[in-house]
Amino acid sequence: MSDLTTGLRCLGRGQRWVAGHGRWYGFGLIPAAIALVLYAAALVILGLFAGDLAAWATPFADDWDATWRTLLRVSVAVLVFAGGLMLAVLSFTAVTLLIGDPFYEKLSEKVEESEGGCPSAPDEPLWRGLWRSACDSLYVLMWALVFAVPLLLLGFVPFVGQTVVPLAGLAVSGFFLTVELSSVALQRRGVPVRERMRLVRGRLRLALGFGVPLAAAFLVPFVAVFLMPGAVAGAALLVRELYDETWPGPGPGPGVPEDNRTRTLGPYR
Repeated sequence: MSDLTTGLRCLGRGQRWVAGHGRWYGFGLIPAAIALVLYAAALVILGLFAGDLAAWATPFADDWDATWRTLLRVSVAVLVFAGGLMLAVLSFTAVTLLIGDPFYEKLSEKVEESEGGCPSAPDEPLWRGLWRSACDSLYVLMWALVFAVPLLLLGFVPFVGQTVVPLAGLAVSGFFLTVELSSVALQRRGVPVRERMRLVRGRLRLALGFGVPLAAAFLVPFVAVFLMPGAVAGAALLVRELYDETWPGPGPGPGVPEDNRTRTLGPYR
């Protein structure tokens, strides 16, 4: 089975898992719904003021012909809103995971236990775990913007902006969605954020098979709320695919503190 198919299969299995565990699914909707309301309000405000922002950013066009001035400012307004929308897609998962951190951690554990074994989470205060998650998410978001900003600008290039850029944008969003969602299970294994990025990048087709369909679905209003619990469950299954092939045997693998490597996880299959 190809990595692309395996990634898609993990996503489907995660959705089926939460569908069969209604209580977990119901609780998983709450943080996603809160995040959606916050993002929807922010995007509405951005849409209302995009024209004003475009005018503020282009004072040099005040004396232009009305047609060209309008064309420029409409283009800038579209660019501003598209940038906000892309940022929302890239950061929605991180914010939702942060809001629902204790629940999603428990959900991920339950999924792994149902598969035959789960590593114990690091023993640390809740506030420290939340702080670490926030810092890790900011690190991932900064890398996502490194790719997203050039793609956003290329979106105004004729033909390329309407063909190549949307596909590349979906691939970038899918990859970073996979990084964020897999962080729940990988943090539990003591894997630092830079190692998580390397690990997911090493199985790029697996990450894209999981993340690209999810990124496409997240573009549809309200769909992200209903898919989020299953996405977390699917990411736990995805990590087991990554973990088994990359680091055979017990323990979280290379680059992980020595005291974490001694944990035995039990059978994976």
